[in-house]
Amino acid sequence: MKLSVNIDHIATLRQARGGTEPDPVAAAAVCERAGADGIVCHLREDRRHIQDRDVKRLRESLKTKLDLEMSAAEEIVLIALRIIPDLVTLVPEKRQELTTEGGLDVIRYRAKLSNAIRRFHQKGILVSLFIDPVRNQVDASKEIGSDMIEIHTGEYADAASDKTRKRLLQKIEEIAAYGKSLELGVNAGHGLDYSNVRPVARIPFIDEMSIGHAIIARSLSAGLDTAVREMRKLVY
Repeated sequence: MKLSVNIDHIATLRQARGGTEPDPVAAAAVCERAGADGIVCHLREDRRHIQDRDVKRLRESLKTKLDLEMSAAEEIVLIALRIIPDLVTLVPEKRQELTTEGGLDVIRYRAKLSNAIRRFHQKGILVSLFIDPVRNQVDASKEIGSDMIEIHTGEYADAASDKTRKRLLQKIEEIAAYGKSLELGVNAGHGLDYSNVRPVARIPFIDEMSIGHAIIARSLSAGLDTAVREMRKLVY
């Protein structure tokens, strides 16, 4: 199991005051030294945290993998085609949301997503689609040429009872297994933290976890290096 660390909220803190500190690129380097297998950042249309320059600097400095989360908006697609991240993860995006809410509706936006995937593949960029754990969304992801899926784990993370969480965990495992049966890569993320990540990490069909907020929050008391190492122990 691999761990990629989302550094968006380092940039959130920087943007609260403007200026250059804290620097998400410097934070990414700390995460890599602590054992992260990749770095995730989300270049949103409203640029609320990560900025264009951050993505460019990350592409130039990372020693592991750059996973660029993004919508399929043409402006952002063009930036990704210019910067060439190792992976793009296409996600739904709403201006008013605090964080990504739910997975992509691949069936509804099949034509737009298929076009974006084709363009990314022409540049040698791998593509993941962030979807809810629903079988027909996995089917659609495979049909339009995605290389992998990232299963949205937010409902599992927010479950109000152990019974509900157990049921949702089983659903994630079933969809992960189904994705693998279609020869898709399978990642998982959203809402995962130090208390709930281990059961998901034990699912043998998942290749990689993408975790950000919990690690950045933990880093305020433990330091970023320690926060990443602690999560890495739970995931591996």
